[in-house]
Amino acid sequence: MKVLLFPVLLAAAIATAPPKAATGTRWTGVISNGMKGDKISFTVSPDGKKIANFTFDGYWRCGGKLERQVVGPEGSFAIKEGKVSGVAVKSPHGSATAWRFAIEGGFAGKTAANGMFRMNINTVGCDTYALQWSAKPVQ
Repeated sequence: MKVLLFPVLLAAAIATAPPKAATGTRWTGVISNGMKGDKISFTVSPDGKKIANFTFDGYWRCGGKLERQVVGPEGSFAIKEGKVSGVAVKSPHGSATAWRFAIEGGFAGKTAANGMFRMNINTVGCDTYALQWSAKPVQ
């Protein structure tokens, strides 16, 4: 009886499980005017109306030194008429050390995007300067 009951219970559990939340499409890209190997990634929502999880993995100048960072803004940016533009400020230790993230871009349908990204902390002299990126969805 146990052998017959297990498959029935398993099938019932699968059938009544809540559907998985759609996470969107992951995009990855390269930086054309930064250090070799700099890259970006982000997620486009399933409805195509916003990007989130924007991450820069590359180098910036900070206090006269070149430093690698893997970081990005929190939250999301709206996509309107195939374009994204926004600024996010993250202030972990007060306003004097606020990280500023600026993102601009345009989408060529669902297959390609390009734009500009800049990350800086003005008070301590850290800056990526304006970086040009291009990205494609991960297959």
